[in-house]
Amino acid sequence: MTEYTDHHAPEGLRTRGTIIVVPGRGETRATYTRFGRRLAADAYRVRVIDAPDVSADDPAGPGAAFGGLLTEAVESAAAEDGVIRPLVLVGADSGALAIAAFLGRAGQAGVRQPDAVVLAGLPGRAATAPGTWEDELDVRTSCPTHRGTLTRDPRVRRGSLGDPIPDALLTAAHENEAAVPALLLVGDADPLADRGTLGRAAKSLPRARLAVVRGAHHDVLNDLQHRSVAAEVVTFLEALRDGLTPVVTVEASAW
Repeated sequence: MTEYTDHHAPEGLRTRGTIIVVPGRGETRATYTRFGRRLAADAYRVRVIDAPDVSADDPAGPGAAFGGLLTEAVESAAAEDGVIRPLVLVGADSGALAIAAFLGRAGQAGVRQPDAVVLAGLPGRAATAPGTWEDELDVRTSCPTHRGTLTRDPRVRRGSLGDPIPDALLTAAHENEAAVPALLLVGDADPLADRGTLGRAAKSLPRARLAVVRGAHHDVLNDLQHRSVAAEVVTFLEALRDGLTPVVTVEASAW
């Protein structure tokens, strides 16, 4: 097994940016194969890293250990074939929390500042008992393909959604005031999300957008609506190239 899983833009197309995907609790790099391939098809270089360990408080502060892992992943990509900007971090569940906490440390020496972040399925402080595997799948997704992917992957850690997240990490993530553009994605059927906190965060951050996905569960990047969610992410990525100005605006609509 390699340390990272890479998805490259189709041959002959100019790479439009570099995406680092950070899985969440219990997930593996294989969990994001479909998502990575879809972004790569739109000419983005995608690197999926292992899920960070957030099971214990980091004595150096929230985001410290993860920052080292992230920097290594970015720098090794730069050594291979360069990092095409924008550099965007995409995280799910605890991976999204780790990114959000890391942003508060991104101005430190030796830590590369991302150009933007996508935070999907940010968990709140509400705890849930993992129950059976079917119960956990019901919390995660209603997509039969994704349910099968999780079930067939022997490295997926079942019951992980019941793992506690350190309060210091939750605080650092939800109260960060990073100025980088941020797309917050949440399913309206996600029982682990704190919609109120996410709404306040989107309003308080200088360049944040909260997108609520109708019918989606906790694994919002991989749920039944994954095509629409990927399109929302690509729209965000493309808008970065023009000062966050949407490429397409709707001036009139009958629906």
